[in-house]
Amino acid sequence: MEFEFDVVVVGSGAAGMTAALTAAYRGLSVTLIEKSRLFGGSTARSGGGIWIPNNPVLNAAGVPDSPEMARTYLKAVVGDRVPEEKQRAFLDKGPEMMSYIGARSKHWEFAYDRGYSDYHPEYPGGLAQGRSIEPKPIDGRLLGGDLHKINQPTMSAPKGIAITVKDFHDLNMIARTWAGKKTAMKVGALTALNMLKGALPLSLGKALAARLWLSLRDAGVPVWLSTPLTELITEGDTVVGVRVEHEGRPVTIKARRGVILAAGGFEHNLEMRKQYISGPQSTDWTVGAVENVGEGIVAGQKVGGAVDLMDDAWWGPSVRSPENRPPFFCLAERSQPGAIMVNDNGERFVNESAPYVNVVHKMYEMEAEGVGSIPAHFIFDQNFRDRYLFLGNFPKRELPQSYYDSGIIKKADTLAELAAKLGIPADKLAATVERFNGFAKQGRDEDFQRGDSAYDRYYGDPTVKPNPTIAPLERGPFYAVEMVPGDLGTKGGLVTDEHARVLNDQGEVIRGLYAAGNNSAAVMGNDYAGAGATIGPAMTFGYIAANHLADLEPVAAEVTSADPAPAKRAPRRAAAQNQEK
Repeated sequence: MEFEFDVVVVGSGAAGMTAALTAAYRGLSVTLIEKSRLFGGSTARSGGGIWIPNNPVLNAAGVPDSPEMARTYLKAVVGDRVPEEKQRAFLDKGPEMMSYIGARSKHWEFAYDRGYSDYHPEYPGGLAQGRSIEPKPIDGRLLGGDLHKINQPTMSAPKGIAITVKDFHDLNMIARTWAGKKTAMKVGALTALNMLKGALPLSLGKALAARLWLSLRDAGVPVWLSTPLTELITEGDTVVGVRVEHEGRPVTIKARRGVILAAGGFEHNLEMRKQYISGPQSTDWTVGAVENVGEGIVAGQKVGGAVDLMDDAWWGPSVRSPENRPPFFCLAERSQPGAIMVNDNGERFVNESAPYVNVVHKMYEMEAEGVGSIPAHFIFDQNFRDRYLFLGNFPKRELPQSYYDSGIIKKADTLAELAAKLGIPADKLAATVERFNGFAKQGRDEDFQRGDSAYDRYYGDPTVKPNPTIAPLERGPFYAVEMVPGDLGTKGGLVTDEHARVLNDQGEVIRGLYAAGNNSAAVMGNDYAGAGATIGPAMTFGYIAANHLADLEPVAAEVTSADPAPAKRAPRRAAAQNQEK
């Protein structure tokens, strides 16, 4: 069976849905295929943040940004690891993408996360107040029968609860600040109201995926779920379509203009992880969508696509689940005072509060030098446990016994007993804690400058003075938690240019083939500019790819909704977003 469209998009995360939506708005016939029975990919499982400097939401909020500041900052973060023209394309086209879709979709609503600092605000052009935005919560009832098809985040809130990034920040201080208590009351009141009204609010990544999905549905874009890519079709040196499996049958979909790969990374492919990434690896440590096994990258390689950054990921220190669930990705915990991370020598080796990618880079660096740091040991005392949320558990409550039974968490009355349980030198651990306690009392971390950056302090405790990120570890019992190098997804993928076109090893364009999101090598290089620096570029380069395809030859006037009208129309069930599946 064969179908034909102007554009075929592979993958239904933020990159793929933005690409398909843009193509439809530009008047192209487009279809989106997704291997999973669910849509949204890792985007739906994420915090949903978007990092795009100078976008309309930031401008409306009066953020003191400028294109020159953004270019200076991104260059400081990325360096020469990624060509400047690709960095420039992201910064130039990102705000345009937000405006373009916002003018055409009634579902395009976002809020500024004021105060969520850029990850390196001390760099030239960095902003301590941040550039991150997030989708506003949306009522899942708008999805109708598609609600059950959205990919589930690693930790789903009960029905009726919608927690935003700002709420999450404040709730971490529920036992310490009035802001935390007021946020808890606000969330409780909204939850009660939602339950009374029968509303099903979606927030974070699920809200972004839902908003994109609803926009696609309004634009009439056919989406084929449960349709894995099997290979790219080429004629000569040009990609002209895809072969897929749909409803148990092989199907050919021709692409008159091109194919956009947005099928995610390879975080759940252990063989690829071991092939490309040095050091200990596990597919149990990632929170990326389970479908992400790299077939989009491999398909691009088979037609000559070059790859880059394959040895890196969107890392983050994480805690394994004892119940065969995704790990707990630690955002706030590392900045809260009264805890440190140590290696197998019982020594600190990093600023615990640093951006999560950088912390894991240091874990792998130490491991490569022969100092056991994977897993690292996250050490805290009873004061920490009484004050802060940990692994989703409220302060003062005992942590689940399953963590102790599995050995992920160890507990002892003294540091010496804890060191014995961990098999690390007791004298070294005691000396490390004594030195850190001295820093805490003076408010200055002389070894790793923890708390110097505005990013460090974002999740700190404002009631702790003078440094909200450090406090002594002095009250037993003491706890040690296994900290592994988790990730949000892999960073490496197909090499693309400023138009999102896939390049070969000689830097030449592979005609008809584009890539965005984690299917492509990250524009952030080996670092991370701010919260949402995965999704922001993913959406932007999806938009860039679709526009480049639309500009290849004259097309009909732009419209705000699009009838796919392929040469042979897709089955009704596919055009209706597979409603019956």
